[in-house]
Amino acid sequence: MDLFERVPARLPILIDVPHAGTYLPPALSDRMTAAARALPDTDWHVEKLYRFAADLGCGLMWATHSRYVVDLNRDPAGVALYPGADNTELCPLRTFAGDAIYQPGAEPDAAEIEARREQYFRPYHEALAADVAALRTQHGYVVLLDGHSIRAQVPRFFAGRLPDLNLGTADGTSCSGRVAAAAWECLGRAANFSRVHNGRFKGGYVTRHYGRPGDGVHALQLEMAQYCYMDEAQPLPFDPALAAALSQVLQALVTTLITTRP
Repeated sequence: MDLFERVPARLPILIDVPHAGTYLPPALSDRMTAAARALPDTDWHVEKLYRFAADLGCGLMWATHSRYVVDLNRDPAGVALYPGADNTELCPLRTFAGDAIYQPGAEPDAAEIEARREQYFRPYHEALAADVAALRTQHGYVVLLDGHSIRAQVPRFFAGRLPDLNLGTADGTSCSGRVAAAAWECLGRAANFSRVHNGRFKGGYVTRHYGRPGDGVHALQLEMAQYCYMDEAQPLPFDPALAAALSQVLQALVTTLITTRP
């Protein structure tokens, strides 16, 4: 199976969804617990929420393999995103609920982690980097929107309920102030959704690694609470009617990114 799917861009806007994948190689799945095989930490349906963007001329790229194979939004060197907090690994060992992903004794060792980095992580990021570079060369700049979702309550990572829309710009370093301000203002017009900027989620590896506004690459992350568009207790098939209100917000955001020149 291909590691990702993508729709090429006509405009300098690229959306990537690194945690959309649900595929587990059988040999790996056999070593996992039943809790892990249910893939509870998938960013369910996020690539579907952004499908409209391709019709607008934006690029769209999404992973096919589960984040349990390798986490495409973690530093490949193992550097923690949030020092001092509970961080998940490049090859995660526990679910967000704290359950073991692997059966006892079946956890990956250092050699296997390195092999997965080469087999899964590197090709995805080579393709993403190539798209970013090509768009920047063609248009003079590129905006990369990293799309994510998570359950609204995950005590392992944060207390209470997460805001609906969590914009991350690596504390203002991953994109120009103009892009960040336009995105934040757009989200503010969604009166029925709460929002925060650089709160618990400031942007992961994708945002921090690719965001180089001085070089014309502007990256931002949007983490969405899943209850805004789905039943968190049971990842049901995508329901456009249930997701309609959030879809309007995302369309407004992408349109804003299209019309805002950094």
